[in-house]
Amino acid sequence: MFARFSRVPAINAAVDECEPPLPANTVHRIDSAPQSRASHNGASAKGTPVDDRPHPAQKPPARIAVKAKGKILFVTPADVVAVEAQRNYVLLRRRSGSCILRESISVLAQALQPYGFVRIHRSVIVNAALVEEIQPCSTGEYLVRLTGGKEYVASRTYKANLRMLAESWIGADPFLS
Repeated sequence: MFARFSRVPAINAAVDECEPPLPANTVHRIDSAPQSRASHNGASAKGTPVDDRPHPAQKPPARIAVKAKGKILFVTPADVVAVEAQRNYVLLRRRSGSCILRESISVLAQALQPYGFVRIHRSVIVNAALVEEIQPCSTGEYLVRLTGGKEYVASRTYKANLRMLAESWIGADPFLS
């Protein structure tokens, strides 16, 4: 009954000519490698977890995609000066201008940390590469001055994050302790 639906021998020969034969080590029986439940939950069949995250030694991408005003902008992290919270939005201050994003500042703080950004206030994240000066205030807060003259207040809550602004500190132990 189904003979008329089977392939014609000439077609089988043409298909065999087009497809190169598989090496013997790549052909496996389906039942020879049973799938375990762990392989579906992010672990390999041997029980070791599968890690899809980039290796820590790898550099993050050179650009960040940002959705603003119905467009997707590609921003270089070095071009971003600071991020400021403004109610339900954040203002992404760049050297060439600013854009408003509908995102929480905590999400941006986590996303920008690999690029050298440091949160210095509950509403401010700065590019550590652009910090020129830190001045202590009498209230226990710090004044952070960036290249270009823009100043931000670093609150006492985020004082420990100021240590991340430089790899080494000379004569600053009592300053930030």
